[in-house]
Amino acid sequence: MKKVLLTMVAALMCVVAIAQTDSVSLKETSPLTRKKVGVVLSGGGAKGMSHIGVLKVLEKAGIPVDIITGTSIGSIVGGLYAVGYNAHSLDSMVKKQDWTYVITDKEDLRRQSYLDRKKANTYLFSTGLTIGKHNLNAGGLIKGKNLAELFQKVFVGYTDSLDFNKDLKIPFACVATNIMDNSEVVFHSGRLPQAIRASMSIPAAFSPVRIGDMVLVDGGLKNNYPVDVAREMGAEIIIGVTLNGKPKTAEDITGTMKIVGQIIDVNCVNKYAENKALSDLWMNVDPHGYSTASFTSEAIDSLIRYGEEEAMRHWDEIIALKKRIGIDDSFRPTIYYPLRPNAMTERQHVNSFTFENMTPQAERFLKQKFHLNKVDSIDAKMEQELTTSMRMDLFYQTAECQVIPDGDGVRVVLSAGDRKSVQLNAGVRYDTEEYAAVQLGLDIPLKTSVPIETDITLRLGKRLMARGEFTAHPRFFTRPALRYTFYRNDVDVYTYGDLDYNVRYNQSQAEFLPINFDLRNFNLRMGLRWDFFHYRNKLGSESAKQVTLKNEHFVSYRARLAYNSEDNWNFPTRGARFNAEYAYLTNDFAKLNVRDAEGNKQGKTMGMSDVSANWRMSFTIGNRFTLQPMLYGRMLFGTVTPAVFGNTIGGEWFGHYIEQQMPFAGIGNMEYLHQQFVAAQLQAQERIGNKSYVLLRLAAGQHAPKVKELFDHRTLAGAQLAYYYNTIFGPLGATLGYSNHTKKAYFFINLGYEF
Repeated sequence: MKKVLLTMVAALMCVVAIAQTDSVSLKETSPLTRKKVGVVLSGGGAKGMSHIGVLKVLEKAGIPVDIITGTSIGSIVGGLYAVGYNAHSLDSMVKKQDWTYVITDKEDLRRQSYLDRKKANTYLFSTGLTIGKHNLNAGGLIKGKNLAELFQKVFVGYTDSLDFNKDLKIPFACVATNIMDNSEVVFHSGRLPQAIRASMSIPAAFSPVRIGDMVLVDGGLKNNYPVDVAREMGAEIIIGVTLNGKPKTAEDITGTMKIVGQIIDVNCVNKYAENKALSDLWMNVDPHGYSTASFTSEAIDSLIRYGEEEAMRHWDEIIALKKRIGIDDSFRPTIYYPLRPNAMTERQHVNSFTFENMTPQAERFLKQKFHLNKVDSIDAKMEQELTTSMRMDLFYQTAECQVIPDGDGVRVVLSAGDRKSVQLNAGVRYDTEEYAAVQLGLDIPLKTSVPIETDITLRLGKRLMARGEFTAHPRFFTRPALRYTFYRNDVDVYTYGDLDYNVRYNQSQAEFLPINFDLRNFNLRMGLRWDFFHYRNKLGSESAKQVTLKNEHFVSYRARLAYNSEDNWNFPTRGARFNAEYAYLTNDFAKLNVRDAEGNKQGKTMGMSDVSANWRMSFTIGNRFTLQPMLYGRMLFGTVTPAVFGNTIGGEWFGHYIEQQMPFAGIGNMEYLHQQFVAAQLQAQERIGNKSYVLLRLAAGQHAPKVKELFDHRTLAGAQLAYYYNTIFGPLGATLGYSNHTKKAYFFINLGYEF
């Protein structure tokens, strides 16, 4: 028995010895026994995508990361790495983002109403103003609304106040600059998205972040490469990455943006030499060919590759560094910070919704629109839809959606800022027909028991337009509207490609729309309209009889349906667009005047029926090529057709010069046709690079005085080739076209959104 007991004791001692040996082995590869490794990532705007490439190589080499610090873009990449995104998930994430949207304050209107989306693709500039209050978000061209929302998404679970040294998977710190006393501010705690947003607030470009008495901007102004911060946090081995290209010469500093960039670069050398000397392994990525604003998909691919290439040039040094760290060549850290779930799509169980700084009416609106009483889960997409609606529908300057852990789910807190007194919109355009034009818009919410929005629009140019519209927002879906529009038109009319005459007239238009459904992709309006035409003069050929110069008013009953599910307003690759309208035109609510050649009344007849429609679909073949077939037309029925409502074709857009105008490939100017018109168009769209498009349009049409005669007349045929570049000011491009109707080529240049 004693022998058995001795054997068992000996075996137990062996197990303990083995366990102790294993424990020692674990300690030797843990930060407690080996040296702590700090990774430091510098600022540099879009160039910071190179950091991801460097991190890929460090992971491949098996280098553990115990501390991470960064400034500006380095704080973004470092912060994401600290909460658990590894290099490959970061690569995937940044490539999926639409950075041209993220770094602006544009609204995401994919889930907003048809009319809101149309307005967003009309105006170049839009901003909300709160009269009588200081705007603390001012101070930069970009408020950073979309960046803040992106941070809320990707830092899901880390948006509350935290200790960055204890609550993140890797201890983290980032640097900002307090411009009140020009001091360096190092964030070791607080709200992670807010700290990173402060660290990357480039002066004049982004609005500063205000915390207490501090006004915080980009940390690069004080410490663009914060190695000293990592050392203070306990890092014993420093691996650092900077993003410096070749030194600039005086000849390189041309233009406003390059001057501003140079000023920032010069100010970012603070502490640089000292921190470089504190680095155990320093890598500098030369982002040749790219700048701080290079956020295109091609640029991001290249910059990540530049980072990998620079790190691979230091491969032997990286491997040698493992010995100094206290690990052998075979050591591979199990990604002890696990790959983050996809925070962009994961859904979380909702325990409750809380509303802060919002009126009861606003709360009720959001509950009804999003059915919040029935919602039991939320994802990042829904968060963005909620905040967009708070700004667009409810006129709040700022909106935030916080997802706070709460037991087995989350508590969603919707916080609103000040209400806008007015939304200011501005658009500009230039083309070779009308030259320059400007359009201004004011959206003013009225504080009434039933919310009413006032929309005032003014267009300045060859064609002048002023409009005032009142839209009520009762609790049910329809939004009754009343509007008045004044047009001062100056229209050139062509015949077979030659200028025939010019007519100048004023048009007053009042419309009452008791039925007005404005949903995501869909708008239905039904109501009564009054038009009055006052002709000022007509210049041109004596034989031109298309427009009668007798002043006249019309009353019409109208129903209009618009549908648009296209993914892009100007250059769609998928989705459909459909518009249809029926109008019954009269002079006295029932009948229409009959006039002789001189415009004198000869009696009355039944009113004129106006039926029009256009339907376009988009089919993408491959990644860049899209085919877009379209059918459209307009048919007029009745004994009398007032010339001012006659069919016209020509130009690039529907309703550009006058409301019944229809485009036709190869015809650049407005021409009158018979009462019955149908056409088909096929457009081929090829995307070149990221923002360039080549468009080829082929069109065929038939027109006749009567439907049964449509195919008795010669077929209209036309073609045009266009190149467009999608700029921040709107599409910029040129069109060359030819048709068998005009029998001559035309050339057209456009810059800006159409209005």
